[in-house]
Amino acid sequence: MDYTVEFNEKQFELIERILDEELIDLGVQNVLLIDLAGNILISLDDGKTNHDVYSLAALAAGNFGTVNAMAEIVGEKEFSLLFHKGTTENIYFSKVNEELLLIIIFDNEISLGFLRLKVAEAIKKIQTLI
Repeated sequence: MDYTVEFNEKQFELIERILDEELIDLGVQNVLLIDLAGNILISLDDGKTNHDVYSLAALAAGNFGTVNAMAEIVGEKEFSLLFHKGTTENIYFSKVNEELLLIIIFDNEISLGFLRLKVAEAIKKIQTLI
């Protein structure tokens, strides 16, 4: 399967602005837009973290593929979002479309419910651009 995703410069700038305004300004640490092969298309952070986003993107794509295989085993078409809770940091994955994943790293200061709402809003805005 070919996971090549291309944006024109205007789309790229608008998507980056949406992610910055909707999520980084909310207080999340990192936002990654990746393709299903684990390639980073957009990477934003709060300037306070130093995560290995390249390894994270590759592992996240693999994780998402694994979880979708598990979904099929239990009779679901897919699981469109994943959430991993840590003691201080959390990771939230959400499918943007058939080719793209949004990965958000955030701390416990942000409620999961509010984050899910903001991610859903950001994804709707992104989907109108692509």
